[in-house]
Amino acid sequence: MKRVWAVLALVTILALVAACAAPTPQVIEKVVEKTVVVEKPVEKVVQATVVVEKPVEKVVQVTAAPANYGKVTILSTQANPVEEQEKMRGVVLKAFPGKPEFIGMEEPALIDRVLAEAKAGKGTADVLISLHGTYPTLLAANALLDLSDMVPNLKDRNIPEAFMKLGKLGTDKQYYIPVMQATYIMAANKKALQYLPAGANIDALTWEQLRDWGKNITEATKEKKLGFPASDRGLMHRFLQGYIYPSYTGGMVTGFKTKEAEAMWTFIKDLWQYVNPQATTYGFMQEQLLSEEVWVAFDHTARLVEAFKQKPNDFVAFPAPKGPKGLGFMPVIVGVAIPKTAPNPEGAKQMVRYLLQDEVQINILREIAFFPVTGVSYPGYVTVGIRMEGEAVSKQSASPDALPALLPVGLGAKGGEINKIYRDAFTRIVLKNEDIVKVLTEEGANLQKLLDETGAPCWPPDPASTAACQLK
Repeated sequence: MKRVWAVLALVTILALVAACAAPTPQVIEKVVEKTVVVEKPVEKVVQATVVVEKPVEKVVQVTAAPANYGKVTILSTQANPVEEQEKMRGVVLKAFPGKPEFIGMEEPALIDRVLAEAKAGKGTADVLISLHGTYPTLLAANALLDLSDMVPNLKDRNIPEAFMKLGKLGTDKQYYIPVMQATYIMAANKKALQYLPAGANIDALTWEQLRDWGKNITEATKEKKLGFPASDRGLMHRFLQGYIYPSYTGGMVTGFKTKEAEAMWTFIKDLWQYVNPQATTYGFMQEQLLSEEVWVAFDHTARLVEAFKQKPNDFVAFPAPKGPKGLGFMPVIVGVAIPKTAPNPEGAKQMVRYLLQDEVQINILREIAFFPVTGVSYPGYVTVGIRMEGEAVSKQSASPDALPALLPVGLGAKGGEINKIYRDAFTRIVLKNEDIVKVLTEEGANLQKLLDETGAPCWPPDPASTAACQLK
């Protein structure tokens, strides 16, 4: 029995030894196989990571690449002085994504060059910057590109609709986009504000309210504190052409001797009794404002600016008053256009958009003293005086009653003669008290003769004409 148990014990021990020793090579082999299987997908993951990195590199390259609209050649009749040209190149155009080339030139040279290139069918100029009066000649030669497709994308620039209409040049297409402006506004010493007529809004005065304001000041102070630049070096003719005539007749030329004009001159004579008697010696109204010889004045922004610069806390700037036909005012409109022969029309359109950006509009104001045409807010670094004028300019041009009257167009070398006619009418009617109808008849004949001799068609706000403009 003991032998049996001994044998069984021996068998059991051998079985245990066999169970522990025999399978060892198989276990090691399986572990190696698993290690190999695990390492292979790790290699695949590394390869997949490389694949993912490639599109990431492409996105970075696209984002980093700046837009470049190539060479854009600009011909401009504005900012012509050497120092202003340098400001255009070094400041205003500096951030344009391309290679702008700014070339200043006089209007006749610009017109000749664009017309020659239009005739040749091949051009070098991409962008034109000039006054409104330049463009009718170029349109007549079919030299301007239609920019109507740009208009929808410029809505957010808030350019006054009256200005955009001027850029259509009497057609239903947009041939230039307004880009900057200069103009004439009103200024007043804050001491005068207490004498405003009851219910009057200084940003929406009528001419009659201005007269009543002057009357109130005169009665309270015993002094005549209204001021106009009526000397030979003043701009009284612009007041007549661009402000009071359009406000009462709706035009500058055609209504020169109408019943509305007679009523207007009657009003001016009434107004003048509250104007400082030294007005016929005034040139730049900033001088009289600073000396307080006058409290309320009309003049060009450039001839008022020193008052706002030197004593910004003493003065307010505001739009010109309005009359029965609207708020007549004379903007010196500068427009940007593209010749049909532009070698880089897409770059040219990008330049138009660039010039209308807020920061560029402000740079134009700071560097060459033209005011924005867009609805831009004036930042803190713009001097208080300039900001005050600029806000008045914006209110004036954005008025729902705005009636922009352009500088005389098409008179050529005889442009000075039209100024004399208006000034002579003022001298005879207001200063010498001559009969209104008689003066308007005689000076109207002089005006018609000038228009016939030059063949100048009517310009805004008068209705367009194909032949020489005709008085009513």
